[in-house]
Amino acid sequence: MGVGIEVRGLNAYYGKLLALKSIDMTVAPNQVTAVIGPSGCGKSTFVRCLNRMHETIPEARAEGTVIVGDMNVYDNDPVEVRRRIGMVFQKPNPFPTMSIYGNVAAGLKLNGFRNRKQIDELVERSLKLAALWDEVKDELHKKSGASLSGGQQQRLCIARSLAVEPDILLMDEPASALDPISTSKIEELIFQLKQHYTVVIVTHNMQQAARVAEFTGFFLMGSLIEYEKTEKIFTTPSDKRTEDYITGRFG
Repeated sequence: MGVGIEVRGLNAYYGKLLALKSIDMTVAPNQVTAVIGPSGCGKSTFVRCLNRMHETIPEARAEGTVIVGDMNVYDNDPVEVRRRIGMVFQKPNPFPTMSIYGNVAAGLKLNGFRNRKQIDELVERSLKLAALWDEVKDELHKKSGASLSGGQQQRLCIARSLAVEPDILLMDEPASALDPISTSKIEELIFQLKQHYTVVIVTHNMQQAARVAEFTGFFLMGSLIEYEKTEKIFTTPSDKRTEDYITGRFG
């Protein structure tokens, strides 16, 4: 079972620029939560703060509280945080020199796994969870991760995140670089993954948010304007700015 995320008073900075302003949000376990809003509103910064990727940018920092299960993210080792909170980026980023197997096993080896049989099992399990196993099982060691199609590469990156058995999966526009068929495969996959994980997805595609997410947060200029069940956000939003964005008055 996945665990939830409690975000309280989260501020994020790029140098002196305040990019996120006092965000409070409770992310439900084993559900998909979508983060929507126009470009530059803080969506990606928000998810990158959840697993401390934000602070890897020079002069970037965050303050506030992020609790995942029993772990206070900002009081823990970032390596452990990123093991428990996996992330998939907009552009698939498989390790180009590694085989399909090597890509999925990389995180396991980094985390100290040495037992070959255990690694084999976790690689197979992760590729099955990422709905990629049947397509690649005969070429695990022969093909490099970079030789796969864009949609397969993205599912490989999802498998790589899942291999270390995280609690949470963050996805930053995971389908924006993909064709419609690959996109629908990723959406189908997200639907299945929430049985095991808590999923937070950043998307600029509102139809996608409506299709995959139980909850949606609307960000604007670094603030969380509204956070509700997805159906309510898209049918009867409480804030005029949410309504204006959803009906296409700006974006």
